[in-house]
Amino acid sequence: MRITELFTAQSIALDEALTDQEQIISRLVELQATHGNITDKDAYKKALYAREAEGSTYVDNGITVPHAKTNVVTRPSLAALRLSSPVQYNAEDDGTTDLLFAIAAPENGSLHVDMLARMMQMLMNEDFVEKLKAAKTPAEFLDCIDAQEEAQFGAESFTQQEIPQSGYRILAVTACVNGIAHTYMAAEALTKAGDKLGLPTKVETNGSDGAKNILTREEIANCDGIIVAAEKKVETARFDGKPVLFTRVDDGIHKPEELIKKIVHGEVPVYHAEGGAQAAEDASGKDSFGRTLYKNLMNGVSHMLPFVVGGGIMIALAFLLDDYTIDPSNFGMNTPVAAFFKTVGSAAFGYMLPILSAFIAMSIADRPGLAVGFVGGVLAMNGTNFAGIAAGETTGVSGGFLAALLAGFAAGYIVELLKKITEKLPASLNGIRPMLIYPLGGILIIGAVMCGINRPISFHQARHTFGSIICLSQGIPIETVSKIMGHRHITTTQRYAKVTQDKIDRDVDCLNGIISGRFSLSDIDTAPSPILKDYSQRRVNPSMKQREYITKIMEG
Repeated sequence: MRITELFTAQSIALDEALTDQEQIISRLVELQATHGNITDKDAYKKALYAREAEGSTYVDNGITVPHAKTNVVTRPSLAALRLSSPVQYNAEDDGTTDLLFAIAAPENGSLHVDMLARMMQMLMNEDFVEKLKAAKTPAEFLDCIDAQEEAQFGAESFTQQEIPQSGYRILAVTACVNGIAHTYMAAEALTKAGDKLGLPTKVETNGSDGAKNILTREEIANCDGIIVAAEKKVETARFDGKPVLFTRVDDGIHKPEELIKKIVHGEVPVYHAEGGAQAAEDASGKDSFGRTLYKNLMNGVSHMLPFVVGGGIMIALAFLLDDYTIDPSNFGMNTPVAAFFKTVGSAAFGYMLPILSAFIAMSIADRPGLAVGFVGGVLAMNGTNFAGIAAGETTGVSGGFLAALLAGFAAGYIVELLKKITEKLPASLNGIRPMLIYPLGGILIIGAVMCGINRPISFHQARHTFGSIICLSQGIPIETVSKIMGHRHITTTQRYAKVTQDKIDRDVDCLNGIISGRFSLSDIDTAPSPILKDYSQRRVNPSMKQREYITKIMEG
């Protein structure tokens, strides 16, 4: 073990303007925390103060070495701080301090003593100290330490005690466009490079069959930095506040050591996600089952809405620009301009259900779920069922929004099931799983599922259509509708046969025509007709005087 292995470039700060011990210790704690090895920064700070209370850690020649041994440190580490101007660190110190080294050591073992001993031997060399004070970058600072250690001790380790490892030092995410070959080649190269450099590395692969070896919140919090070697978008909000190196997936294959060294040497900027810490919490937190269902649903709805809004507005413009008098039955398509808006709008609006299903399935099963969910949504939209297929009909009564929801969730969990079933197949088949097994098996199963459930859903939808549109809106009394539909109680029929606004308007017009000229109503100044249709409120709205006169007429 060498001294430089206990530093990172992020744990070194040069030429900072601090004026007292409190500021210095607070800054050293923050530098130590960049290692991800301190579970409680306040406790570590208290341990540093406790050591200073026992006696000053000032050495000589402007050098101070604060150190603490505590159970909140999971692995040993070093931090360095160089001040722009010397400071009286402790009142009893013989001189001022402008160069500080902070040691963090776990409670078990005597590593801090070994570290301190070697550091003191090296700092006795004045030329070495001057080089440290002249270094312009953290990387140059580390090079000075490495050179001096090599000159004084050669390859000799400062301790024979095994350094405990706590998690991964380097994390990475790999993702190529197709998610097959390069994704896994980069992952393997980065893992081997990390092992070679003595820096445990974990790689999350975003392949064509979804994300594998997913990075946990704890691993992200404790790592030195993250490499994102990707040719497509990956989830990065969870990396907020950590050094993140964005690069191509090819660099992960051909330059893995170089990428890792950039993280270790502090050459990578800290990444700040849009939305900050809250976005990171949302991205990395484990959701409840209900929350997961909600997020899957909202993923589908959010992707569906542009189709609904864009298509709906286009259709509305078609009716606005059309001439109703040309052909009332073809309203919206009578003029070329209206026909254009109606056709394009309908093209967008018509696919909202497949889009809803597709992205619900994708939220559950990642990319492999997209095709399966889309096919399920199309079958739901068309109302395709086994009975219709047997009769030579490929479409039926659309299952609507409900069927599309069922298709999306069913498709997602079908693909997840296929992943579980095939995960023990030989590694040589990994390439064909997302390209053949998932789409073929998923589409086959979702096809059977939707053709099976579309008939009862369509039948349910058809009863609503029959009761409300075909019967009640055409003047058939609800008592007759109830008998036709086979309901024992009329309240059951009322669930299916709804009184629409169009029916109310037609009935009011009919009533107006029946009583017009047959009754003489005096002292009514507000309107010539005994009944007003208030279209702004969309309800029948007779005045109080009219109600009184109508009541008298009906009674007499």
